[in-house]
Amino acid sequence: MGEIVWAAATVHAPQLLTRPPQEDQTQLEASISAMAELGQGLDETKPDVLLIVGLDHVEAFFPGAVPAFAIVTGERATAEFAGHKYDLPIHQELASALAEGLIEDGIDIAYTNEALLGHAFMTPLEFVHEGRPIPVIPMFVNVYLPPLPTPRRAYEVGKAIGRVIAGRPERVAVLASGGMSHYPGTHKYFDPEFEFDHWVIQELEEGRVESVLDLTSVQLDETGDTELLTWLVALGATGVERGELLSYQPTSHHGHGVMRFLPAKGERGQAHREIPDYGGFQFRGEGYQFYKHPTAEDYPLNRALAELKRSKELRARYVSDIDGVCGEFGLSKEHTEALKTYSTAAVVKQGGHGILALSTLLALQASARDAGITITSVA
Repeated sequence: MGEIVWAAATVHAPQLLTRPPQEDQTQLEASISAMAELGQGLDETKPDVLLIVGLDHVEAFFPGAVPAFAIVTGERATAEFAGHKYDLPIHQELASALAEGLIEDGIDIAYTNEALLGHAFMTPLEFVHEGRPIPVIPMFVNVYLPPLPTPRRAYEVGKAIGRVIAGRPERVAVLASGGMSHYPGTHKYFDPEFEFDHWVIQELEEGRVESVLDLTSVQLDETGDTELLTWLVALGATGVERGELLSYQPTSHHGHGVMRFLPAKGERGQAHREIPDYGGFQFRGEGYQFYKHPTAEDYPLNRALAELKRSKELRARYVSDIDGVCGEFGLSKEHTEALKTYSTAAVVKQGGHGILALSTLLALQASARDAGITITSVA
């Protein structure tokens, strides 16, 4: 009979890999140290496979398709980011069993033989898996292109995963990669909701997962915590309601959280204090505020951003002939002028998805520098 022997959740911030000098290095080291502690748990529990419940930063599926949940079932998992690369075997037998078993359990899971695995997978592979001889199964949760799965649906999917594993022979580790509060590519980038994070942590450490499940995906968007959907998949799979905080670092732009779910050691990382509901956050209830699905009018802009992000050759053509490349995508004058600024804020104002705009424009700025082009209007 199969068993989940280890489960945890971890931050995957790209700064942990790139180590920019403007970051507080002590905070980065604290997160990395906590992730290494999780890795030691893998040595102690000796799982046969590591299921990584990660996410797509609008890089793997858009614009072709946006599955709510997807499992990678091919032979190899290749993750690459900022000069770091992992190429690991996928536990295909269990991956296929999950795809089939979830469908039979009423979960409309998508599957793919291959997918681009960005820093949501690269970071935990680097600092938790660390090259151990443990095959993996990458799983995606849609957390940035609404409509998103609800927290309760993510938890139900996790429970279905747990049921499939219970009927299998493998000893399984489950790692949720995501969170906590952050708003990349938006005007709230330097204003995370740290108190909301502390409320979530306290609810989980005190076994009140229901209060988190009662949130909506729109509320998670408002608080910069849509990536918590991956945590709820992991919690649902384990059947436990408590987590144990190993580290929480309130960086200038991101709440770094690392929690252990299994094996439980009865430790509490956050001292109890009186925290108001939701950390005192007042929900506006006006729909998705920060990450929205592109409208029909803005789809050409976002499609162009996605293709530019993927193709180095296209970026090289773009920096030498912006009007020509924008014309190929049928972009409006307003979209073209926004792109010419190389400014995330300008592109988002014209309907660009925040995370997609941020990552693409960073790549375009690098291409411009490589071509000897000086950019003066970035903001």
